[in-house]
Amino acid sequence: MTMALRHLRKRLLTALALAGLTFVVGAQDKPDNVRLPDLGSSANALISPQEAQDYGAMLQQQMRALDMVVNDPLLDDYINNLGFRLASNSAKPKDHFAFFIVKDPVINAFSAPGGYIGVNAGLIIITRSEDELAAVMAHEIGHITQNHLQRAYESVKKDTPLMALVALGAIAAGGAAGGQAAAAALLGGQGAIMQKEINFTRKDEAEADRTGIMTLSKAGFDPNAMAGFFGRMEDVMSADSGGINVPSLLQDHPVTAQRIADAKARASALITEQKSLPTGNLLDKSSWAKQTAPIAYVKDPTTLLTASNGQPSPNNYLLMRERVRVLSGDPYRMASYYSELLGRKDGSFKTLENYYGYALALTHSGQGAKAIPPLQPLLDKYPDNLVLRLAMADARFQAGQRAAALDIYAALNAQSPRNKAIGVAYANALTVGGTKAQASQAADMLRPMLEDTDEPDLFTAYARASEKAGDSVRAGEAYAQASYLSGRPFDAMEQLKTLLKRSDLDYYARARIQAHITELTPLVMELRKRRVATDDNPDGNNQTQQQFGSHGACSGHPCFGLGNGSP
Repeated sequence: MTMALRHLRKRLLTALALAGLTFVVGAQDKPDNVRLPDLGSSANALISPQEAQDYGAMLQQQMRALDMVVNDPLLDDYINNLGFRLASNSAKPKDHFAFFIVKDPVINAFSAPGGYIGVNAGLIIITRSEDELAAVMAHEIGHITQNHLQRAYESVKKDTPLMALVALGAIAAGGAAGGQAAAAALLGGQGAIMQKEINFTRKDEAEADRTGIMTLSKAGFDPNAMAGFFGRMEDVMSADSGGINVPSLLQDHPVTAQRIADAKARASALITEQKSLPTGNLLDKSSWAKQTAPIAYVKDPTTLLTASNGQPSPNNYLLMRERVRVLSGDPYRMASYYSELLGRKDGSFKTLENYYGYALALTHSGQGAKAIPPLQPLLDKYPDNLVLRLAMADARFQAGQRAAALDIYAALNAQSPRNKAIGVAYANALTVGGTKAQASQAADMLRPMLEDTDEPDLFTAYARASEKAGDSVRAGEAYAQASYLSGRPFDAMEQLKTLLKRSDLDYYARARIQAHITELTPLVMELRKRRVATDDNPDGNNQTQQQFGSHGACSGHPCFGLGNGSP
């Protein structure tokens, strides 16, 4: 087990033991005279930063269990790189942040405890530029850096103490109609357990706007993007819509003319300030050497500012947007969608990103051979682009051209040896249809990546490679880790116990597996004690009707909820 996973288990157990509130955040029209506590007040005492991070970790894991997260290493790297670029320029750059894409077509984003920020696929798809996407993420970062979650909980707690609940569906859906429906589904017919929302005030929204625009500007994005995007979303609402077809983003983050005007004014002031700053290369080689630790193999740091191979590069944001569209939807339907777009007579949709999306949809719908022709012209124009080369390797492998695919994967891996997207794809290609030696090569390649990841797909790929390489013990451990990270801790425990019964284990393997079981046992016991219903927890499932009514809304799904108080 890696140190990261060992720490995560302890954190999840802490979160479960301390679960005492529901974070369902959305903006509502509360009186403007509501006085919120200042930063550093008792709001911080309600939940410690570590406890908040524990809640967020549990949220993300259970969303994975419900197949609500887009699990793709390439997109995971993209959204986190973008998020960390913003977070490093926020009011609290040292705080913990984690970003992930939610498999939901609804136009929305949400912030959760511990710096976890979920961005719905529907929101990414509707944006027109990376600046717009960054604007929404910066706004959510603002909610976290200003402690709005803790403040809102403190405000609610003054009226009624909340019952212990980590309600996944409610958190993920947000505070509007979708959130209420999700909470109702979780709580079912048990009217004694009431779901109470924690709402952001107008002042919270204004504060998140203000800090978000500053973050946006400091990170090098267009400060006007926030006002522009919210204004564009407001335009989709008709005056007499009566709330029908209103984007969830606007339900959770109400937009007024005054709010847009304020955002524009702040952006204008920041742009004016930026113009007064010195421009050009401000890096001085002598001062760098005195103030910064040396970088291996870099004699002159000023060369880093101009390093380029001179090759044109496509807009990575546009490629990732179409990747989100395909991987969050039905690939067969997406293939038809792109085919219709590219077939239009005016040719206005014959763009690089649409051809990439079409090829991706074809590959994921089992038509790899058909994906190669639309990809080839793109690679001819951008031969060094990692995203396009990886797409071609995937298409060729799916089309049965394994040798050609392996050549591309090998070159990509040599160029970026710790890239998880490349590593998983390359390992799967080596394992499927490969020799025992190739499977061993795949396992050796993936093993270092397991030290810093909580992605179940990576452990699954390693398990398959190890199994084919003949190391069934390591494979069994990795399969158990994948189950645990996929929200199935009881399955993970059973797999480990079965593995421990093997008579061929050496001392080190037996000690390693026993350590896994020892660390997982408290979490499993706590889940049983709290009757948390999951499809791999028979004890919890036996309590499903008692907790959530007979409608079966949670049947076959992990649901964090409360019992009726009986022993």
